[in-house]
Amino acid sequence: FFGLSQGPLFTQLGDKNTFQAAPAILSQKAGYTSAVFHGNNGNFWNRNDTYKRLGYDYFFDSSYYDVTPENSFQYGLHDKPFFKQSVEYLEHLQQPFYTKFIAVSTHYPYSKFTDDEAGFPLANTNDTTINGYFATANYLDKAVEEFFNYLKKSGLYENSVIVMYGDHYGISNSRNKYLAELVGESKDNWNEWNDAQMQRVPVMFHVPGQQNGKISESYGGQVDILPSLLHLLGIDTSNYIQLGQDLFAEDRDQIVAFRNGTFVTPKYTVIGQSVYLNETGELLTELTEEQTNEVEFAREKASTQLTMSDALTNGDLLR
Repeated sequence: FFGLSQGPLFTQLGDKNTFQAAPAILSQKAGYTSAVFHGNNGNFWNRNDTYKRLGYDYFFDSSYYDVTPENSFQYGLHDKPFFKQSVEYLEHLQQPFYTKFIAVSTHYPYSKFTDDEAGFPLANTNDTTINGYFATANYLDKAVEEFFNYLKKSGLYENSVIVMYGDHYGISNSRNKYLAELVGESKDNWNEWNDAQMQRVPVMFHVPGQQNGKISESYGGQVDILPSLLHLLGIDTSNYIQLGQDLFAEDRDQIVAFRNGTFVTPKYTVIGQSVYLNETGELLTELTEEQTNEVEFAREKASTQLTMSDALTNGDLLR
């Protein structure tokens, strides 16, 4: 689902609604055990109750970890001790298992890993938050590397599909102008199109036995991750209501809807009534008939996706 038009789905409806989520589907269709690992308070974002509704068997929150002022901050346990301490619980899960690890260190403020943990040079801008962001991202990289080394030594790496993704932007729009020079843009010319491009997050799939890895130029959103993962695992999704599409399907729509109505296609970024050409970032003041038809087709698709999400969540229609 998308978030609600007013506020987070987890906190408002997460403990009330019926869902068709990966942990429940994989349990029912393939006998998977499931668990979430998160070094923060279980009540944060109403996770304690919502995860039960999603079908998770176990939720390891901060009460399962050794959390101290030195190894944590306001969002929970730092990534290195988080992954390291999670292993003792992971090793007791019945296989096959579906697990989610929520790493939090790359949250604001980005000033935590600029001394003895710094392995990456600080940026040189007028904003100290941006300057520390890259060192913080490097800290996450190293934490993931250490966790992957464990997975390889334990034999889990080559027996697991692994999906890594960011769940939201890194730098807020209010600071993006100070980031402009680092991404080859001008602070003075920065606009809403640039802000929309900064909503992109990484998503990476590791599939055992595959040697033809590549960077895909395909456009997709986070609602596309679930059908993509289920198809990789051989799960028939035809009986489930899903708003996304398989990212690996050749003939899918590449229309990415934002919660606020903005949408992006391979050719256009549309913000309200403003249409930008992705190739150049140019604002199109007069659209050709072909461009108008393409934009309106995508607008209707994006609007339908959001409307369906709202109907399903606000009406608890999966129930």
